Amino acid sequence: MQQQVKILWVDDEIDLLKPHIIFLEKKGYDVDTSNNGNEALEKVLAENFDIILLDENMPGLSGLETLTQIKSNRPGIPVIMITKSEEEFIMDEAIGSKISDYLIKPVNPNQILLSIKKNIDRNKLITQRTTSGYQSDFQNIGSLINDSMNYKDWIEVYKKLIYWELELGSSSDSGMNEVFKMQKSEANTSFAKYINNNYLKWFDPKNEDKPLISPGVFKNKVFPHLKNNKNVVVIIIDNLRFDQWKILQPLIREHLNIEEDLLYYSILPTATQYARNSIFAGLMPSEIERLYPHLWKNDEDEGGKNMHEKELLKHQLNRFGYKTGFYYEKTGNKSSKQKTSATISNVINHQLSVIVYNFVDMLSHARTEMEMIKELARDESAYRSLTLSWFQHSALYELIKFLGQKDYKVIITTDHGTIRVNNPVKIIGDKNTNANLRYKQGKNLNYNAKQVFEITKPNEAYLPKTHISTSYVFTTNENFFAYPNNYNYYVGYYKDTFQHGGISLEEMIIPLITLSSKG
Repeated sequence: MQQQVKILWVDDEIDLLKPHIIFLEKKGYDVDTSNNGNEALEKVLAENFDIILLDENMPGLSGLETLTQIKSNRPGIPVIMITKSEEEFIMDEAIGSKISDYLIKPVNPNQILLSIKKNIDRNKLITQRTTSGYQSDFQNIGSLINDSMNYKDWIEVYKKLIYWELELGSSSDSGMNEVFKMQKSEANTSFAKYINNNYLKWFDPKNEDKPLISPGVFKNKVFPHLKNNKNVVVIIIDNLRFDQWKILQPLIREHLNIEEDLLYYSILPTATQYARNSIFAGLMPSEIERLYPHLWKNDEDEGGKNMHEKELLKHQLNRFGYKTGFYYEKTGNKSSKQKTSATISNVINHQLSVIVYNFVDMLSHARTEMEMIKELARDESAYRSLTLSWFQHSALYELIKFLGQKDYKVIITTDHGTIRVNNPVKIIGDKNTNANLRYKQGKNLNYNAKQVFEITKPNEAYLPKTHISTSYVFTTNENFFAYPNNYNYYVGYYKDTFQHGGISLEEMIIPLITLSSKG
């Protein structure tokens, strides 16, 4: 049986409010009363109340003074301030003291009821509305999944899924969340079939039904602004998923106007070595290897695989006729006011600035390796929350605030997303096979072809071929590769971790946003 909501109503004319109190009691609320601030404080300290209705204009201890002491002793109790005055300074003081609502006398019983429901029953009402809305849309999404025939259809499916994932994330209906997970998994299974049938067709010059992919980011979304003599800042947040962008969006929107909010496709493998190098070079990986062999490293080569982004971008700018200098910076999670100031100073002095932020990628790797981070980011909702917390205190947010006051075009994007994996898929390879859990590249790979997407002719996907028999294989949905020897170790260590490199909506369909300064 649900516990009765307990209300404390504080008003020096409480006797005149008897009809309102009877109305609330008939609605099932337990209402206690007080006619002065001192008595109200005694009751608040002695009993547990779910919500307080507080008159602002009382003799003795005023409503605002009472509010201050209530918040000092019981900060979690929602307080609804009720007043005869509409003076702005009283509203400002009340709101500054973190009231939950503000009502002007005379109030009618329905106004009171609505305010109580907003503050006490809000989560229950949100859950009911969200559950009902998703139930109504469930069939439509299922039809969209079955009918999706091209890359645009899949973008719409993914947008729908992320909308409901975020909505259900604020709901306490665990059963409906399980239904959603099953539908999202179904979507990823169908998406993998679409990629299997269509990915190589994207590289056919005669095919016009193909999406924007990694090599086209600068050409299509950055260079047109340079051509128009705009100052441009490109921000690449490594490993940023669409759902993570959606929770950062409200904060960024306070400082920058969103001109275009679109999704584009990462190339395969959805790994930094391939996708981000492709973005900077404006070329597919095999083209980078052919034109700039000194700037490309294959999986089996030693050393960092993204050490030459600045040089690759310089070559791309030159190929398209842009001789202007530019600023490039790659930064992790460590920052300081001095560092932020230095970044801003460099941005001011260049028409084009490109800054790579690696924190989200570092977070996903840390979650695999550290139990504490795994607990903090135990699921997608917690992962989003941790991303938001980082952003709110990051040097990137300080840069965003600065850019909002100046005349800049700002491009925010990423190289690929990530997915939480759960299902091991066995594979056998030699000692030179790469370590990534979502894709494997090498010779003499042994696997079940029904469980993977395979590219046996790398040149067709513009991927480097290190041996005559080199092939690439990719896991789909929530699968990850595990070797038969050490199988239990792999499964135990990597199950329920966030990985990238393979085929899923989360990894391949990623945000690309164009913004302009409000200043």
